[in-house]
Amino acid sequence: MDTRSIPGKPYRGKRVLDLVILAIVAVPAAILGSACAAAIALNSRGGVFFRQERIGMGGLPFRVWKFRTMVAGDNPIFPDASRITSVGKILRRLSLDELPQLINVATGEMSIVGPRPTLGYQVERYDDQQRQRLNVRPGLTGLAQVSGRNSLPWAERIAYDIDYVRTQSVRTDLQLIGRTLKTIVTGDGVEGHPEDDPMAVTEASTS
Repeated sequence: MDTRSIPGKPYRGKRVLDLVILAIVAVPAAILGSACAAAIALNSRGGVFFRQERIGMGGLPFRVWKFRTMVAGDNPIFPDASRITSVGKILRRLSLDELPQLINVATGEMSIVGPRPTLGYQVERYDDQQRQRLNVRPGLTGLAQVSGRNSLPWAERIAYDIDYVRTQSVRTDLQLIGRTLKTIVTGDGVEGHPEDDPMAVTEASTS
């Protein structure tokens, strides 16, 4: 991918597009989110939500919202299947665990479309080229998410993200939203997170 001539900020009107989409999906998202929350509460002990620090635009940290999909307690970044609840498996398969991130979109920490927000230790490993994915707000979905998402090595995901930053536009965002709906239905790339990927392994894993 040609990742040269990358703009340094989101395109004009991107925030407006986010707010318009939020207004359209607010009611159905609230109804669906309430159903997900009830299912989580009935299925296992613990809070309904899970919050974790991620890195956003410009390298600034923020706390991302997600529905809890694992048993309550200290869970590893890459949990084994036994830690994921039965409801959590369904939420992950349909990407519904990410639905609360509409809150992050509403507060301006995230966008509907953009690179997925990553953990601090991963950002510390970026080279100068890879840091360019931080030029825009992280998104609920993005080019990497519809191109293989978790099944891709991190370097390839980041390359897709940089390509998005270079080509971002209203038309591109709408096309990616449409492709995302297809990806959710098919479940393409939902499994993955290779633990031996240099960009994914934690310091504890490498010691």
